[in-house]
Amino acid sequence: MECHSDSAVRMPLRSAAGVLTVPALAAPVFAPGRVAAEEVTWPVSGIVKPLPAEWFVPHDTNAEMRWEALRDADGKATIGRHVPTERFFVRNHTGTPLIDPDRWRLRLFGSGLRGAPTAEQAVEFGLADLRTLPATRIDAVIECAGNGRSYYRSQQHQSVPGTPWTLGGIGSASWRGVRLAEVLRAAGLTDGAVDLLPVGLDPDYVVGGVNYGPVRRPLPVAKALEDVLLAYEMNDEPLTPDHGAPARLVVPGWVGIASIKWVGGIEVADHPLRSPWNTDFYRMFGPDYPPGGGAPLSTQVVKSAFELAAGAVLEAGRDHRLHGRSWSGTAPVSRVEVSTDGGRSWRPAALCEEPLADNWTRWSIDWCPERPGPYELRARATDRLGGTQPERAPFNREGYLFGAVVVHPVAVV
Repeated sequence: MECHSDSAVRMPLRSAAGVLTVPALAAPVFAPGRVAAEEVTWPVSGIVKPLPAEWFVPHDTNAEMRWEALRDADGKATIGRHVPTERFFVRNHTGTPLIDPDRWRLRLFGSGLRGAPTAEQAVEFGLADLRTLPATRIDAVIECAGNGRSYYRSQQHQSVPGTPWTLGGIGSASWRGVRLAEVLRAAGLTDGAVDLLPVGLDPDYVVGGVNYGPVRRPLPVAKALEDVLLAYEMNDEPLTPDHGAPARLVVPGWVGIASIKWVGGIEVADHPLRSPWNTDFYRMFGPDYPPGGGAPLSTQVVKSAFELAAGAVLEAGRDHRLHGRSWSGTAPVSRVEVSTDGGRSWRPAALCEEPLADNWTRWSIDWCPERPGPYELRARATDRLGGTQPERAPFNREGYLFGAVVVHPVAVV
């Protein structure tokens, strides 16, 4: 670990797969609301890794996982609990930056650290420094807060803006790194620390003519000390650019925006912190919420998905084994029920593994449709705290946290 006063560590420019990069300037990153037009010399566009159509549904700078790709044409499992990195969904506010891992530094500063170092006098860690700290591995899903958003429109006939995710804005992986608590203590965390503000090194988010600056979202110190990981590996390999290289946060159970990618700085404060990502965005707005919006989003809700394409064609009069996965941000899944008759009756699915906190659980159920025709499949899960998927999700203006039972159409021939 080293302490430097140099406030302008500049990452080299690179390009790959048609993706352009920007210089990452350390000092301005820590000035919320900064205008960085002079630093973004040309726009970053898209995603670095290939996006085969059989694996992904692209949404601008995002890429949704296809659930049917978890199984082969014969219905056999090809993906276990962890989604391979090359198949993992991508959520970018702007585009994927390419950052030199040898020159990358994590810079911590603020009134919640011993001596209250300023941004110019931040405590710094390089990747080599992080690797000298005790390593930890966790299994966890990361899920976009808007995952399932399209169902507000298609099932509930409610108009919402934003990326029209079905249920593919989620993935489970094995993450390895150092607990954020270890880094904070090494940097001099004080008992008076209240909030953190991790800041990403991706380009500024500009929408509607407003520059909101780099992606950054406050995190309570209590959560950071509980289970947050500063990850530098994903599925036993170094992080790739689209998934946050050189290092990212993994915040188990919480909405994906909390798991800041390409993290370059963390302000540690002895008072509450704010950013557009917990004031203007990622809160519940609408007629059922206070005028200023609900509390900033934290934990995810209970959800289920079939490992089957919507509109899949199945043969009548033969046995089919339906597969799926269910998950919750608050507790392990306790049971999953499936309906093959449009919700009129429900049967328990068999859980294929021991349910874990912060991860999905695979399940299966047999079905023999007797007659040809259109069918609506449904799956609903309940977690160990009693949370169950409702028939209808409470409306909110931005379409977050859709947790209702999803109607999954299939055709039997």
